[in-house]
Amino acid sequence: MAETFAELVAAEDVLLFVNAAVTATGQREFRSGQREQRLSLAFLHDYVRVNYRPVYAATLALDINDHNACRIIEELLRTAREATPEEKRTEGRLIAARLAALPPQRVYRLLRALRTAGVGNRRTRAIVRDWLAARPDPAYDAVKYRAGLKDAARHFHLPLAPPPLAPPPAVASSPSSPGGSELGDFLFAPGRRKKYAHPLLDAHRRAHFEQGALYELPFTAAEGFAARHGIAREVFLTRMAPRMTRLERLRTERSNADKSHRGRTDLAVMPLTRLALYVLSLRRAERAGRRAELTGALRAAAGRVAGPYAGTWGRVAAVLDDSYSSSGSGEKRRRPLATALACGYLLEALAAPGAYAAHWTSGGTDPLLVAPYGPTPLGSRILDALEHAPERLVIVSDGWDNAPPGLAGEVLRVWRTRLDRERRTAVTHLNPVYDADVFDVRRLAPGVPTAGIRDAEDLPALVEIARFAEGRTDPAELRAYLDGRVRRFLTREEVRRCPGSISTG
Repeated sequence: MAETFAELVAAEDVLLFVNAAVTATGQREFRSGQREQRLSLAFLHDYVRVNYRPVYAATLALDINDHNACRIIEELLRTAREATPEEKRTEGRLIAARLAALPPQRVYRLLRALRTAGVGNRRTRAIVRDWLAARPDPAYDAVKYRAGLKDAARHFHLPLAPPPLAPPPAVASSPSSPGGSELGDFLFAPGRRKKYAHPLLDAHRRAHFEQGALYELPFTAAEGFAARHGIAREVFLTRMAPRMTRLERLRTERSNADKSHRGRTDLAVMPLTRLALYVLSLRRAERAGRRAELTGALRAAAGRVAGPYAGTWGRVAAVLDDSYSSSGSGEKRRRPLATALACGYLLEALAAPGAYAAHWTSGGTDPLLVAPYGPTPLGSRILDALEHAPERLVIVSDGWDNAPPGLAGEVLRVWRTRLDRERRTAVTHLNPVYDADVFDVRRLAPGVPTAGIRDAEDLPALVEIARFAEGRTDPAELRAYLDGRVRRFLTREEVRRCPGSISTG
């Protein structure tokens, strides 16, 4: 059945929103300010929610960033009256599954936004209650995210607050599962109990007057107590190291005062894109001195992402943007360059052994020492990459081809229409920067599929999505793809959290 014009427009709108939801975070970019970014993103959310609500909710199952996932959840819960009963049921499952995948600090920030907006209906309370019930240790949340949990308990009427004048129970709750009244006392009446049954809650109580107790707390909670007790930073970090998370170790070891703590983080288990950001934060001399360690860690991380697809992509060429604009902005320092660096190592892992070639826009050949510098001669680098007719060409760039302007698009047009009509080379453009002016990522040429990218880990899935943007989009195929992603996402999350534990009403 022939597609109608309306269906084609709808499919293009969906792809446009997916690109924005992957790349945009409402923060300042190299060429646009925070205000422009937020206004552009807000318009897209409103437009897609009003016109394509089921697809708007289904986007939660895709590899979008956490900022937009929280925005979608907030919008769906704020506008529940616009949904049909069937849509509400599907939305409830998607929201619950996505909340389970979000970092807890993001969820508490979202709950605060819902409280500010006055959203507290029965459906929302059930979703929040089930999310909190699935948390591994509510006492940990009470200590680490005390303000967020307290606000959520009060606004969403969670069963944590104690009776107004009730005395502490004679029999303490189990240390591994603190009762609601004990958590309630901790949050709302901290002076009521002289001792808590849960060791973490009691450690927080003791840390007010006992220095040793603060080393039993999460790092962020212990920092404040350490400052209050006047403990030297060096001593505090040394004793606190076993309880610090990987990211907390990275943050502390990069500060000037904590140089002695470098090397504690196991780089071999870090996610690929975050590892690339860490590498780029090092001085070039330090990168060169730690070449074997850093290169090994990047290749190990890329191998984990590639998984069973390692070595299956045949001959692969990459054009990677390390021009000055890849420096990003004050809020997203070197993020575009880190994405390109991580994608380079991942493409090397996906390519057949010895069949990968990287072409940096600067002409450099050492990926470990890349730095944001110079113009963006994408056209010349694409010519270099196509010279050996690879099976796949992946371009990772913000799309601002300026040396000379427009050459990249013309090269790709001639290649596709005259030199490679049989499409022996699959070309994909992945753009890590959202362009607020066009409500999308910047494209190189009409016939080249483009997708937004934030984390290199999403590259294989985004290459699959990008094929829908090549030429005329097939609406039926796109809908089938989205339905399949929703089914897989819900099945994975619901099985992980135990079937039947989600409220969807």
